[in-house]
Amino acid sequence: MALEDAKNQVDQAFTRDDLRGLSFENAFGGATSFLRRRYSKNLDGVDVAVTGIPFDQAVTNRPGTRLGPRAVREASALQAFDPPYGWPIDVLSELAIVDYGDMAFDYADVPAFPDRLTAHIRGILQAGAASVALGGDHYVSFPILKAYAEKYGPLSLLQFDAHTDTWVDDDMSRIDHGTMFYKAVKSGIVDPARSVQVGIRTVNDDPLGVNIIDAREVHATGPQAVARKIRDILGDHPTYLTFDIDALDPAYAPGTGTPVWGGLTSAQVAVILREIAGINIKGGDVVEVSPPFDTTGTTAIAGAHVATEILCLLGWNKLK
Repeated sequence: MALEDAKNQVDQAFTRDDLRGLSFENAFGGATSFLRRRYSKNLDGVDVAVTGIPFDQAVTNRPGTRLGPRAVREASALQAFDPPYGWPIDVLSELAIVDYGDMAFDYADVPAFPDRLTAHIRGILQAGAASVALGGDHYVSFPILKAYAEKYGPLSLLQFDAHTDTWVDDDMSRIDHGTMFYKAVKSGIVDPARSVQVGIRTVNDDPLGVNIIDAREVHATGPQAVARKIRDILGDHPTYLTFDIDALDPAYAPGTGTPVWGGLTSAQVAVILREIAGINIKGGDVVEVSPPFDTTGTTAIAGAHVATEILCLLGWNKLK
């Protein structure tokens, strides 16, 4: 059936009738929605809305992540033919997933951006769907967390990152991709005792009580042990998963703004994400993919795989 479908499928982002099912459209052609899901603003009956947040005006080093959502969508075309590998569920066939498109905003009105993003995600949640956001720089997680905390209360944060992003910043109006989780903890929307940061390899003298599994511990103990530790910390608490692509070593994700050596491998991350199936995940994001520095597309491919794994984690709780 796949070969017959491949002869006729094109622009599945607009032409597919069903929100469920694999896509056999040529990977090198057609409109590039995430995993060839249908673009739609109609969230009736939708389980997960994938949405792009092309914002990079909070960066401290190299810009370019505003182009991340487009690149991750294009890279995801390689994954639309088959069920996600290693999972006993097929979220592409069993979950109603749409590409909700990018959030619209005025690039010249940066102060208005945070509230606009919170409202964007709030609308998805109010429709009964979960969100998976494609950034954009890492600041975008803070306005997203606000919308999730409105619905679920204080959240556990599962953060994959080279940096803690909890450096001190008491000015809540500042838009900075290195201080937003300080603000999230201080404003009470993230519970640090039930949160965990994985892959850290930069110095922060005050992690605010957040549990840290640094990159060295991942290398020393292995991904299965790390996954067990994550599950023990999170318990059954409502969790938001944020994945900064610089959690990966620059060898696996060179296309990012603040790369740090000694990071996680893609193989380690693949195991960890599968082994934490069953955590009470409510939504997630993949951020800091910067195509101008991603000359081979490796980083966008990694981002597309991580976003797909987040879909699987959401699907596990719904389908098992």
